Amino acid sequence: MKERVRISKWDKEILRLAVPSIITNVTVPLLGLVDLTIVGHIGNETMIGAIAVGSMIFNVMYWLMGFLRMGTSGMAAQEYGRMVESGEGKVERECYTILFRHLRLALLIAAGMLVLQIPLLWLSLWLMGPSAEVAAFVRTYFNICIWGAPAVLSLYVMTGWFIGMQDTRTPMVVSITQNIINILASLVLVFGFGMKIEGVALGTLIAQWSGAAMAWSLTPRPSPKGEGSTRIQGFSLSSLLSGFSSFNSVNRDLFLRTLCLVAVNLFFTTAGARQGDLILSVNTLLMTFFTLFSYVMDGFANAGEALCGKYSHTSLHTPHSSLLVVVSHLFRWGWLMVVLFTAVYALGGHSFLGLLTDERNVVEAAMQYLPWALLIPLTGMAAFVYDGIFIGLLKTRGMLIACAVATAAFFGLYFLLFPLWGNHALWVALITYLALRGIVQYGLFRKGK
Repeated sequence: MKERVRISKWDKEILRLAVPSIITNVTVPLLGLVDLTIVGHIGNETMIGAIAVGSMIFNVMYWLMGFLRMGTSGMAAQEYGRMVESGEGKVERECYTILFRHLRLALLIAAGMLVLQIPLLWLSLWLMGPSAEVAAFVRTYFNICIWGAPAVLSLYVMTGWFIGMQDTRTPMVVSITQNIINILASLVLVFGFGMKIEGVALGTLIAQWSGAAMAWSLTPRPSPKGEGSTRIQGFSLSSLLSGFSSFNSVNRDLFLRTLCLVAVNLFFTTAGARQGDLILSVNTLLMTFFTLFSYVMDGFANAGEALCGKYSHTSLHTPHSSLLVVVSHLFRWGWLMVVLFTAVYALGGHSFLGLLTDERNVVEAAMQYLPWALLIPLTGMAAFVYDGIFIGLLKTRGMLIACAVATAAFFGLYFLLFPLWGNHALWVALITYLALRGIVQYGLFRKGK
């Protein structure tokens, strides 16, 4: 009976952190979707294309800065664990030091984006190659939304800090509120004031700054007295550079790992596009299976970040250690998600594709590749869970090694098999890439690296 209570305790703790994160993950893409929907009702295909290109530019830019969230999460979680272990009833000074240092780093990077916004826009347009008409609207959208960089990157840090402090509800509330503000602001500016794409961009900008301001207002303040007190240090050059030196190794590993992720994802889309519009549409639709699974598994990964960081002081080699129990229960939930998603995709895959498009030829073509999509939960689950565990333990070098090995295998398999198997080779490469990330991390985890 005692064992049941203990298991129930861990499961409840995981779900307490995972469920709000899953809801947050689902709401995040709505910022871009709202822009696209509004433009779809006020403009033509040129404006729609501009929103798609503009959103992609910012998605890539900000995705590369994901280390700000993950690095903050792991460090804050470990400090929180030390606080709990020492019996302190309040957040200690180091927890706030982590927050402020990463905020300074985020604002420094954002300042660099603002200073370099012209070459960033030129490079993005050169790489994506939109038509002259679309590019003109992209410039308008970009020149407004780029001023949201300080808010977006600061929110990354605060979200990571909340997760590390075992709080995923606050980021959820902020994300939902941000989307509501985005919808209302964009509708008022476009339909109330007669703006077009600039109104959509301003609505996004207002939502970004509102979200950052709300997150900051909900951040608990340190006590003005005692050991838990701290203050925000001045933004001097030395304090800014201290953010780099303190977190250089962790942030570098996470940044390089993200480069690998971006390379694989962008190449997957590009390789599909080179095979024609039909294959591009097929791959885009089937990747929705991965996206939906990732929303859920990222929630459990966030729970892993928080709890593994909290219990990082306990040893995996000690029987019934808190860290070992957390890891075990995370994988139990992971395997449950594998069974659930695989069953749903297998039974309702054809119907789901029919909901996404009315084009029968696209659905029929997609069915040839559906078996590969059915393997996504099985091959991808471990990578998500181990990512959360490794971030919580700050074993970021292991994450980088696993992702680098998997990325090399992805490109190697694709170029080797594509002449023989065509688009099937692309899916073989993707499935292998997902599986290898989990396999390599498993090996490193077992070795304690």
